[in-house]
Amino acid sequence: MEQLGNDNIRKAVREQYGKVAELDNSGCGCSASSCCDTSGSDSKAASMELGYSSTDVNQVPDGANMGLGCGNPKAIASLKSGETVLDLGSGGGFDCFLAVKEVGESGQVIGVDMTAEMVSKSRANADKAGYPNVDFRLGEIENLPVADGMVDVIISNCVINLSPEKSKVFQESFRVLKPGGRLAISDVVATAELPEHLKNDMALFTGCMSGASSISNIEKMLKAVGFDAIEIKPKDESKEFIRNWAPNSKIEDYVISATIEAIKPEA
Repeated sequence: MEQLGNDNIRKAVREQYGKVAELDNSGCGCSASSCCDTSGSDSKAASMELGYSSTDVNQVPDGANMGLGCGNPKAIASLKSGETVLDLGSGGGFDCFLAVKEVGESGQVIGVDMTAEMVSKSRANADKAGYPNVDFRLGEIENLPVADGMVDVIISNCVINLSPEKSKVFQESFRVLKPGGRLAISDVVATAELPEHLKNDMALFTGCMSGASSISNIEKMLKAVGFDAIEIKPKDESKEFIRNWAPNSKIEDYVISATIEAIKPEA
């Protein structure tokens, strides 16, 4: 029964973000205001509110920045030339295209998304911009289509909260990272127990809110799979834009954006 429930959640998320991709930045068709409810004309402004620079939002291919997310993982990733970067839930490729600027021609960027429409969109964006070392793959972040120990850095922007099996996401992340590899994630976390009516609202789930785990649970999951140097830093200023995701729901009393960092030990 639990697996059936998880599959239903994935189906709802896949359908929702398939609509986002197909509408091509004209709005995502969300049933509630959310992290995916941004029109194309507002995507640059929305991303800059999340911490991206004007240069960031203007140097990616048209259509790559869909205004999604809850932070800027690149700001904490400290990417270096030649590194291999993996983006969990890569969407239209926005963070991947920013990452490839940092790792250069000697590096590689892999984006994984479970929505076929998003993968098609990101591949088209990569072809249009001429990025040979960006690879977009269709797959679930709980079962990554990536070989063991090949990634230096994992980034992700407001995606892990959408997974019904977060511990598997962290297990897979640990598997594909090289020894000494690191996580640099922006995500929504829970600061208090959500009321049942919010927790069971699928629109809030697909809108990156009601699926959030608590900071303590995320720490436990990361420690359980072997990560060290775990740092989870809530961003109080995020309450403002989260309030706008679901007006009058008081969701900002229960969830907040945070940066999540951790390292896979060298041995």
